[in-house]
Amino acid sequence: MANFQTHISFSTVLGVGYGGAACLLFDVPVPAAILAGGLCSVSGMLPDVDSNAGVPLRESMGLAAAVIPLMLIDRGHQCDMAPETIVLTGAAIYLLIRFGVAKLLRTYTVHRGMFHSLPAAVIFGQLAFLLSPGEDLRLRVFQAGAVVIGYLSHLLLDELYSVEWHHGRLRLKRTFGTALKLFGQKWWPTVFAYLQLIVLTYVVINEPAWTQQGLAEHVKPTIHEASHAVDRLLR
Repeated sequence: MANFQTHISFSTVLGVGYGGAACLLFDVPVPAAILAGGLCSVSGMLPDVDSNAGVPLRESMGLAAAVIPLMLIDRGHQCDMAPETIVLTGAAIYLLIRFGVAKLLRTYTVHRGMFHSLPAAVIFGQLAFLLSPGEDLRLRVFQAGAVVIGYLSHLLLDELYSVEWHHGRLRLKRTFGTALKLFGQKWWPTVFAYLQLIVLTYVVINEPAWTQQGLAEHVKPTIHEASHAVDRLLR
């Protein structure tokens, strides 16, 4: 099994290549490319949040608790939230992830469960899309792709390290096939994962339209009021 250093090193190299290629070949803004590279790097340790203890869980929860509130600041502005409300909401999210989510993962997950699966990689990519700031859908898909690539890099390494050379021949370890999988050994984690996948797929497909509709409802009255003000000044 690949260790933490191997996973994070591999995903970091992929992140540098992913962000660099996007910046050089597709004129992606440098800050967006750097963010994508960082997301790819961090995602290389996400599948091991089911390890119940140790560096992956601690570091993943710490980074998520710090980064997710920052990524949601733009959403707060879109919802016309007061600065104080944005700060308080960010603090609440930090505490929820840092202590609540981390405790749930320690209690209710098993290593090499559905966190080590292809549906989980898609789910985390969808969450990244929904959390990504800005209105440019291409950049949001780009950020989500970085998370999926980093996540898959972990699963791929786990499968590669499940093959070993033993007494002149290749031998498969017992862990082979437990990372790049579609279904878990127990039915309820599998069902729960696919329910999340279905719900998030629906939200991802409709969220851009919902966001635009919300912005339109907020902007149209403002434009209408501004036009009346201009009319009054001209009179």
